[in-house]
Formats: sequence, C-alpha cells, structure tokens
Amino acid sequence: MKRQIIDTIALYETIIIHRHVRPDPDAYGSQQGLKELILANYPEKKVFAVGEHDDSLTFMAQPDQITDDVYDNALVIVTDTANTERVDDQRYTKGKMVIKIDHHPNDDAYGDLLWVDTTASSCSEMIYELFEEGRNAANWSLSSAAARLLFAGIVGDTGRFQFPSTTAKTFKIAAELITYDFDRNQIFNGMYEMEQKLLNLQGYIYQNFEMDEHGAAYIKLTKELLTDFEAVPSEASLLVGSLGSVKGICAWVVFIEEGEQIRVRLRSKGPVINTLAKEFNGGGHPLASGATAYSWEEADRVINRLQAICQTYRSNN
Repeated sequence: MKRQIIDTIALYETIIIHRHVRPDPDAYGSQQGLKELILANYPEKKVFAVGEHDDSLTFMAQPDQITDDVYDNALVIVTDTANTERVDDQRYTKGKMVIKIDHHPNDDAYGDLLWVDTTASSCSEMIYELFEEGRNAANWSLSSAAARLLFAGIVGDTGRFQFPSTTAKTFKIAAELITYDFDRNQIFNGMYEMEQKLLNLQGYIYQNFEMDEHGAAYIKLTKELLTDFEAVPSEASLLVGSLGSVKGICAWVVFIEEGEQIRVRLRSKGPVINTLAKEFNGGGHPLASGATAYSWEEADRVINRLQAICQTYRSNN
C-alpha cells in the first residue's frame, strides 16, 4: 500500500492534505510533515495543508487557505482521521481521488486508497515509514522541516513516549528524526509550557475531580467555570492527561462544555474505552478516545458506564 501511495503522489500536480477537526500535534505533524516531505521531493508540485487553525499549534505550522477550484483534478490525502465526520474541511470530497492514512481503528473505510495501521504509535510515525519506502523506491529525501513536524507528532501522540502505543520501532524512528537540524526545545516548549490561567485550571481539576473505589474518575468543566478561569475549550483540552498521574486511577473522563455540546475526553490505564466512546457519538483509540454528550444527564450516563467498565476490569485483573 505504501508503494501505491508513493506512485499515486508522483502522478498528481496538485495535492491537498486534510486532517481531523480540533487538531492535536499528531494531526498537524502528519499533515504538515507529509506536505513538507512531498515538497522536498517534488518541488514543482502544488501541495496544500488545509483546515481550521488551532492557535495552540502555531509553533508547529499554520494551514493554507485555498479556493474550491484548487480541488479540480487534485489528489486529496486525509491523515490521522478515523471517520468522514471528523475530517476538517468537508471539501475533501471535491478532489479526483482520496487517500486515507490513519492509525485509528478502521470503522469507516473511506477513500479510494486506504493505509491503516493500528499498531503505529501515531500517524506521524506512519508518514516516516512512507518516507522510508519512498527512499527505497524513488530516492526520496527527508527535509529538516518534515523531520521536525513528524517528531512533534510522535511526541504528542505518545505522551513523550510514555503511552503503551510506544514501541521499539517508535524509539528507532525518533532516534533517526533527532539527527536532523531542528530545535527540540522549541517543540517541547510549544507543547508543554502553559499560561498561568491554565495552571490554575489544572489546580482546580486536581482539587475537584472525583474517583470511585474502582479507579473511575471524572471532572466536569462547565462554560461558566471556563469563563471564571478565562480559558476556552481548546485550552482546557490540553489538560485532559493531567489525571493520569493520580495513584490508583484506572480510567477517567473530562467533560468540557462547548456551545450546545459537551466534549467527552476519555483516557484509560487499562480497560478499553473506545467502545464506550462509540456509544456516545465518538470513537478513537482503545485507551484514548473522544465522544460528545448533549446534556449533563447524558454525561452522567457516561460516568456510570465508565464506572461499570472499571469495576469489571479491576475484578478481572
């Protein structure tokens, strides 16, 4: 499949790369990293990375703005996006051909070509593997700009190499990437430095989360609360992993109210929780998923289900 993708990229003059809504570092890393990889090897091609910009990721890159006519006879590649509903900028269907590159469960097998690898730590790791195949098949090279973005994406989706998805292959690829000329400190500062208001909100989370005897935990961040801390939902999302350092925690959910919806951010240290996410309009990885609730009553049902999942997990382990 990698060879087919490489051959297809070579055929198109215009390539437009999409990723998922509410992007994280791996979304930007795989999307923008692929753009830089293609441009390094085909400088004559027109390559665009599109989608709504997230200010917290400005340190990585900024998306391109293009008109509808650019999609005429273009190749569209969607990275790090499990299903069509989560593709940022639904114009992705306007191209001549669509390629899906992703590491989430392939519940929505969209696209004319699909390369899905759920064993990969990140989609950025997969883009590096695409480079390796391109190096062997077409003498591809990797620029420092691409290496920087792919490294950032891998760091983001592995939680600085702490998550179980991190493999020996992940470390090997990271070791290769850091031989390129880019500033790792700038990446880490961009990812992990926080304004005081977010540190204050993080303190609130630590002081007010609730956890039962089976290690199921939750915290509700309402619109009013976020206003009190002068934070927006996208900033609050940066704190979802905070409860992972709590001793005895099994799985947790952070509810973030945004407009008429409540974002449901699920994380786990053992039990599979993407099945729970699918019950509430979402999905994702077995240990890191997202969903959507439309009332606090529905959010309470998520909590009840998570508590039951943790109880069963603890009973069997």
